[in-house]
Amino acid sequence: MLIIFILLIPFHHALSQKRGDVLISEILFNPVPGGSDYVELYNASGKAIGLNKLRLARMDGDSIVKLFTIADSGVLYAHDYIVATTNAAFVSGNYTVRYPEKLIEVKSMPPYNDAAGSVAIYTADSTLLDRFDYNDKMHSRLLRDREGVALERRSFQRATQDASNWYSAATTAGYGTPTYANSQSHEFLFLDGDFSIATPLFSPDGDGYNDLLDITYSLENCDMTANVSIYDAAGHLVRHLLRGSLLGCNGDMTWDGTDDNGRRSPRGKYIVVIEVYNENGTEQSSRHTVSLVRR
Repeated sequence: MLIIFILLIPFHHALSQKRGDVLISEILFNPVPGGSDYVELYNASGKAIGLNKLRLARMDGDSIVKLFTIADSGVLYAHDYIVATTNAAFVSGNYTVRYPEKLIEVKSMPPYNDAAGSVAIYTADSTLLDRFDYNDKMHSRLLRDREGVALERRSFQRATQDASNWYSAATTAGYGTPTYANSQSHEFLFLDGDFSIATPLFSPDGDGYNDLLDITYSLENCDMTANVSIYDAAGHLVRHLLRGSLLGCNGDMTWDGTDDNGRRSPRGKYIVVIEVYNENGTEQSSRHTVSLVRR
């Protein structure tokens, strides 16, 4: 008699992880003095993933310096979150942790610089799952003090490295949402296409052709306040177009290529930063690259 043995392998063990299965959701890289960093991860796949398969990576450019184990056991369930930190008591004491079981205290993790750095998540066999190169300028420019403010991902459908996909955690959420959905992910004050730049290349030379950079908007929510600023490619503030201005449902603004002192700006790339907020404290930003050319 022929006997056939069938080995059943759990689904989440049978399939190896691939890039995008686990995504970086939130990071606190500049905690208050005496505090600790934390990194929130989100399982974007349709399967549970063993935490023993995941590693935080310390990077040097594109090279892995060291891999850090998150946990020897446990599971990151599909469409769920876990948070890694070296000091769970600090995170619980300073932020609302709705699901304490998802807060994992690790022995060690990569150091995250206060100004700029990289967060990378790999599998145990060094397969890259996600990476985020952050910098302090991604925070809301309305913040006077960025210490203790987490940077949150706005959408899991958009690229991790898209700078406009990240924003400061809302004041009303206590500046961080470890273990649950991000404060900036639910309510969008505007869609990316609501602010439009018809011609991102303009030449303010007085010849009557593309002399002005025209920014128009059409919004569903008509009770919002905005700051609109122009920065050069090095991140230096060049011009305030709007500061704390109440927007209507429709409108427009222009930049004539001069700075706040009325001086002509040199040719080059510039970044238009649009920050919108409402009376509930919800904030949202977008960034647009434009080119100024001169003859």
